[in-house]
Amino acid sequence: MNIFAAFLLGVVLMGLALPAYQWLRARFRRYRSAATLTDNQVTTVSQVLHLTVQGSPTGVAVVDRTGSVILTNGRAHDMGIVHERALTEEILPLVDQAFEDKETHTLDFATSKRRHGSRITSVRAVVKPLTLVDDRFVIIYSTDESENVRMESARRDFVANVSHELKTPVGGMALLAEALMEASDDPDSVQYFGGKLQKEAHRMADMINELISLSKLQGAEALPDMELVAVDEIIDEAIERNKLAAENADIELMRGGRSGVSVMGDKNLLVTAVSNLVSNAINYSPSAQPVTVSTKKADEETVLIRVTDRGIGIAPEDQKRVFERFFRVDKARSRSTGGTGLGLAIVKHVVANHGGNIKLWSRPGTGSTFTLELPIHHADPQGQIPVSDIEPDISLRPTTHRVGSRRKDKTL
Repeated sequence: MNIFAAFLLGVVLMGLALPAYQWLRARFRRYRSAATLTDNQVTTVSQVLHLTVQGSPTGVAVVDRTGSVILTNGRAHDMGIVHERALTEEILPLVDQAFEDKETHTLDFATSKRRHGSRITSVRAVVKPLTLVDDRFVIIYSTDESENVRMESARRDFVANVSHELKTPVGGMALLAEALMEASDDPDSVQYFGGKLQKEAHRMADMINELISLSKLQGAEALPDMELVAVDEIIDEAIERNKLAAENADIELMRGGRSGVSVMGDKNLLVTAVSNLVSNAINYSPSAQPVTVSTKKADEETVLIRVTDRGIGIAPEDQKRVFERFFRVDKARSRSTGGTGLGLAIVKHVVANHGGNIKLWSRPGTGSTFTLELPIHHADPQGQIPVSDIEPDISLRPTTHRVGSRRKDKTL
């Protein structure tokens, strides 16, 4: 009887305790949620300073006398100041000098290993003592000078290139105009020399337009803002631009499968680059030989755009020079097709400004394949890292189908 009474008492107590347990559990969950939200707030000066350094567009790195990196931010890594928690070799002599003379030193250098997808090519580093009171640390500030270097380089050689290359068409136009005036009483001669003069005028206009485009790409103007662009749309528009030229040359444009990937870039510039490659393939291909445009994912980070022709090909000694301004593999053919020798130079700079690369495979008598390598855009992951969890860094032909003392942090 006592056992039965104890059993009933236990059942009653359990029945009363269960709602209380559920209530306490719900309260605990709400408390944990509120605590998580509180932990994710910026509450101390050290958190503010840390987030300021990590979010700065200027690279920041602090080193001690042993050369060990004790604090750095992401931009210092992007600019090549710090690599795998060690200073780059170019900076080390300036750090030693700053420790010795307690002065500020500046260094401009080109990034030795350009990362795929990065547009940073030139960096300025300022090295100075962290404080004159404590000589144990040196701080390095770095800024991206790529745009300024591009612009300065363009200013140096643009005028020289223009003046040299425009001499030929301007001289030709002057001679044609003289011949036209002397043959003013001969309608056939007037028509002949007038046609030649008009053709040279159009050719010079095309050259000037391409020089302006190349000038923009090399630094005469700031690069445009990037946007999300579908690779398939780039190819579609590039083929559409060249349909008429292909039909006139009796050349079939063939298109590979669709990639379905996107890149960050300027759509018009990318279309121009692919269009230039297609136009070049048409101009250097015999009649009835197809030109193929295809895409392929090399890996999860890179997409390849290939333009293949079955044309005259390029000799090995010329393959490294085809991307130079005004270089022509076949000057006679270039004159007959109205080429300016700037198309491939424009392609090279467009791809470089998009953090990509261009490669060439060619064999004389067989054809050529130009391959654009562009970084694939991936959507940023959703969500942010809680402030409380952030710690400082101490530290060849494709198949186709048509178509010190411790103290507490001051709270905010």
